[in-house]
Amino acid sequence: MQVTIHAAKTNLSKLIEAALAGEEVIIARGSKPVVKLVAIAKPTFEIGILAGQLSGPAPDFFEPMSEEELAAWEGA
Repeated sequence: MQVTIHAAKTNLSKLIEAALAGEEVIIARGSKPVVKLVAIAKPTFEIGILAGQLSGPAPDFFEPMSEEELAAWEGA
């Protein structure tokens, strides 16, 4: 999908969602493409001692804990 800078300013949230869904988003100045909007790959992790045995998406430490996890941390 190609959009102008003005349209990109107006619809930035929708363009980000499109990029996250895997769509190629090009922002153009007039009719000349100048920028490609792409999603950043979520990092994975490996633990040294168990290299190759444990891998997957990295934990997101900024996500709120579930009620069960919070209760476990608070000793309930």
